[in-house]
Amino acid sequence: KLTVSGSDPPFFSLVAARWWGTKRIDYALYCPDALTAFPTVALPHLFHASYWESTDVVSFLLRQVMRHENSSILELDGKEVSVFTPSKPREKWLRKRTHVKLRNVTANHRINDAIANEDGPQTLTGRFMYGPLDMVTLTGEKVDIHIMTQPPSGEWIYFDTEISNSSGRISYVIPENKRLGIGVYPIRMVVRGDHTYADSYITVLPKGTEFVVFSIDGSFAASVSIMGSDPKVRAGAVDVVRHWQDLGYLIIYVTGRPDMQKQRVVAWLAQHNFPHGIVSFCDGLVHDPLRHKANFLKTLITDLHMRIHAAYGSTKDISVYSAISLPPTHIYIVGRPTKKLQHQCQFITEGYAAHLAQLEYNHRSRPAKNTTRMALRKGSFGLPSQPDFLRKRNHLLRTISSQPPGTSGNASHRPERTQSQSDSDRERERERSQRSMSIATGCWGRSTASKLESGTSGQK
Repeated sequence: KLTVSGSDPPFFSLVAARWWGTKRIDYALYCPDALTAFPTVALPHLFHASYWESTDVVSFLLRQVMRHENSSILELDGKEVSVFTPSKPREKWLRKRTHVKLRNVTANHRINDAIANEDGPQTLTGRFMYGPLDMVTLTGEKVDIHIMTQPPSGEWIYFDTEISNSSGRISYVIPENKRLGIGVYPIRMVVRGDHTYADSYITVLPKGTEFVVFSIDGSFAASVSIMGSDPKVRAGAVDVVRHWQDLGYLIIYVTGRPDMQKQRVVAWLAQHNFPHGIVSFCDGLVHDPLRHKANFLKTLITDLHMRIHAAYGSTKDISVYSAISLPPTHIYIVGRPTKKLQHQCQFITEGYAAHLAQLEYNHRSRPAKNTTRMALRKGSFGLPSQPDFLRKRNHLLRTISSQPPGTSGNASHRPERTQSQSDSDRERERERSQRSMSIATGCWGRSTASKLESGTSGQK
């Protein structure tokens, strides 16, 4: 565990006190297989000396710096990261009833992750709702659309203003003269009346791009539901996704959950350092979420001319992947093998670590073909601002991959608990200027639909 103790350098203790206050910090680390044979009594010293070598720890610390430093942030190439400021000042609501409807409710806006070809239509869609379970709809109000056209350190460009319809939705087609080239572009849509906003991405790809699909609930969560405070992650799941990302594949996450849960689920992916990818949700509550998944994947293949290479999920997802003609040898299922399904997929019975070793040893995974790798920026979901809905009693829970049952060994195999934040730290976070969706490591961030401060510095 990463703890603040008397043996730590004074600088580290000082920084830690500034970030988290006086409370204890714990950060459990994965124990490499090569160290499992070492005597248990020797492991704490080895971990204490080597945790700086972990990319997860480095990413974790960088995110803290990005959230808590007031000075201007520089990219790796020396460029200053843009600070977002709404292009239009707040205005009175177009409808008189809107002010009354939105009293004492929290924004739950969301924008669908968009995928487009360079020479095809580039469409952005979003929905603007308030309150738990979308109790209040933003109807007939202005929404300003911004895109960072030169990520990760470029300026936010105002594109247009749309009026939300009766169901709180907007749809915007990027004009021909503003069409985006191949790449991944952050999007921010801001409600003119109160400056609440939502973030997302549009990914512009060449035809023939190959992708790998992961069903979030079926592949990753070791707990029953992602709706918990911070459910466990299956051991090695993040490493498998990184493996495919490193080979140049576009990562696509699918779930049968309604889009009203987007903020929570995406923040969960970000909290566990999953590689950046496109996340697909159902459009509200649907009767058949499996059919929705299949239709989404069919659209990628038929309309956008993309190619699916492999897919992960639970036994429920086998019918989805079979419906798009994916060979059983490329369908990887987490769960107990059954005679009925054993010829329809490849079961992952010994965990993701063993599966990853098989992929590498048997050369069952190859680099992606026909992919513009520069367009698929490597990195994880970022955390430029901490989501309130991941906090419980003023504590931020963070859990890394938990070991499968029966794993013997030391304390490093236990799911870790947590970093804490004092109330004063939280208040300082809310007062900080809204930063770009980029962070210095090249991992682009997502933040919740929240209110922009009117006192932020001017847009560049």
